[in-house]
Amino acid sequence: MRNYADKQKFVLNQITNECFQSRDLSGCDLSGIDLEMVDLSGMNLIGADLEGANLSGSILRGANLSGANLMQACLREADLSETCLCEANLIGADLTLTNLCKALLWRVRLSGSNLWGASLCEADLSEADLREAKLIEASLIEANLVRANLGGAKLSGAKLLEANLTQANLSGADLSWANLTEANLREANLWDTNLINTKLWDTIMPDGTIHYPQMVFFSQSYEL
Repeated sequence: MRNYADKQKFVLNQITNECFQSRDLSGCDLSGIDLEMVDLSGMNLIGADLEGANLSGSILRGANLSGANLMQACLREADLSETCLCEANLIGADLTLTNLCKALLWRVRLSGSNLWGASLCEADLSEADLREAKLIEASLIEANLVRANLGGAKLSGAKLLEANLTQANLSGADLSWANLTEANLREANLWDTNLINTKLWDTIMPDGTIHYPQMVFFSQSYEL
């Protein structure tokens, strides 16, 4: 597409055209486009280029964004529940207060992204790259974080109840004041992880032992 105006017109025509049954924008160049508050639910956006796009407040429920480029995109308060973002690039994206419940985020790249207050309940983040991501006060209840890389991530105040963090890398991460009740940390890397005032009730620790209420609060960083 020749310019921004052409891209904007094309996308909005596709979305509003009642005869456009397939809702297919896969592989399209949508970089920098403004789709704030637009309903894109169920849209096929596989491999689409949405770098720097504004999707704040948009509805993408059930959309397929596998392999899409959303680097530096703004997705503040968007609805991405049950969306497929497997192997998508969200490096440096703004996902503040975004709904990602039950989303498929296998091997997604989220390093340096802002997920403050985001909802990721029951999301599949297995093998995801979340290095240096901001997940402060995020909800990750029952999330699958098996082998996820959370090195240096900010997770203070996050809710990780019943989350599966088996073999996850949490080295240098900040988990202060986070709630990991009944979470699974078996074989996780907790080197230099900040666990000050972290809630570890009935949590499975890296060595397979279980922490009980009377043993839950660390006064300093955890080191193996």
